[in-house]
Amino acid sequence: MFSVVDPNYYIGIDLGTSGCRAVAIDQRGTVAGEARVDLPEPLRRGAAVEQDPMCWWQAVDEVVHALLKTISSEAVRAIAVDGTSGTVLLTDPEGRPCGAALMYNDNRAVEEANRIAHTAPAESAAHGTGSGLAKLLWLVAHTGEKATRVATQGDWIAARLTGTPGVSDENNVLKLGWDPVRDRWPKWLQALGISEQQLPEVVAPGAPLGRLKGSLATHWHLPEATWVMAGTTDSTAAIFATGAKRLGDGISSLGSTLVTKVIADRPIFAPEYGVYSQPLGDQWLVGGGSNSGGAVLKHFFTPSRMAELSERIDPEHTSGLDYYPLLQPGERFPVNDPDFAPRLAPRPANDALFLQGLLEGIAAIEAAAYQKLQQLGAPYPERIFSVGGGASNPVWEKIRGRLTGVPMVKPIHSEAAYGTALLARRLLAQA
Repeated sequence: MFSVVDPNYYIGIDLGTSGCRAVAIDQRGTVAGEARVDLPEPLRRGAAVEQDPMCWWQAVDEVVHALLKTISSEAVRAIAVDGTSGTVLLTDPEGRPCGAALMYNDNRAVEEANRIAHTAPAESAAHGTGSGLAKLLWLVAHTGEKATRVATQGDWIAARLTGTPGVSDENNVLKLGWDPVRDRWPKWLQALGISEQQLPEVVAPGAPLGRLKGSLATHWHLPEATWVMAGTTDSTAAIFATGAKRLGDGISSLGSTLVTKVIADRPIFAPEYGVYSQPLGDQWLVGGGSNSGGAVLKHFFTPSRMAELSERIDPEHTSGLDYYPLLQPGERFPVNDPDFAPRLAPRPANDALFLQGLLEGIAAIEAAAYQKLQQLGAPYPERIFSVGGGASNPVWEKIRGRLTGVPMVKPIHSEAAYGTALLARRLLAQA
């Protein structure tokens, strides 16, 4: 039973690669309800990775229904959505999809990426086949749909919620070529045949987009006054969820690869290392990604085996091994060398010692990454928040603290949907 006077709730929806999650929080940020539904696997054909955007909408519908079984729907005040960075589709002027969406890891736009490389400034986040801009150029060239507009995954869902397409947030549009320093669409996009009519209006994450469409309010039994707030990318939402917000806060994502970011007071661009900056309110999030990370660990050990071996490791004493854990030659950051060789030898007979060497090797890369960001002009972190699967290993956390010389801070929350719910809660500041 719900109390007679329920608190206000704010819903965050996260569209990930394998599932759709929703979190409801109250005014204090306390989680009031959670739900998750699976997403179908994208269609893969070589370098092509596509998905029907309607499956996203079906997942959103299902996850909202599931979430509203755990909270009072009448107390919902706002909703925000995040999506995977670089996933785009073309829509007609009313927001209807013109075809399948190209997923963030679709890499077929090689020719288009080459065109961008010869046109865009080096510091733009629109470089590479993974960029939304390369995918937009590919879609226009291969579908003939020129009198259309582009939408990112999160934008398209938000447009379905409000009934008003053509608006995005300043994080989702970085890979479409948005200039975050000058806060505008750059003129060099015209040289690629892209008009501003094809591009969305850009607002800050957490800005109000409009009221929830009446038919959806009825469908979900939500108040007609429910607001839809601008979202962000899934990775940025995960950072919001951690609680990192001070100048000098570092965020390490310990997933398949190692991504290190730090909050700075000015943007920094070092395209030769894949380092770029994105707005974070009045601050900037500066970071880069290594090819090392959890994928190397999983190549040698199952998660359960790693947990078992970790209990045998003394994190205060070094293994004496000098590893640079990579699965194949080539590194992006903090070293930029496509031929950089892995160092994984010698391998001791003791598996616990071998795992310790791997954990120390990745931690040493993390420390070097933050040192490189400092050399480029960012602050060295005063504390580090950890996200991703590797964040749950307490032995690794102690090793990382020893090698970085920085205290490791437990994130407030690890779900991107929670960070997006915080964006929905910004409605309070608008009142």
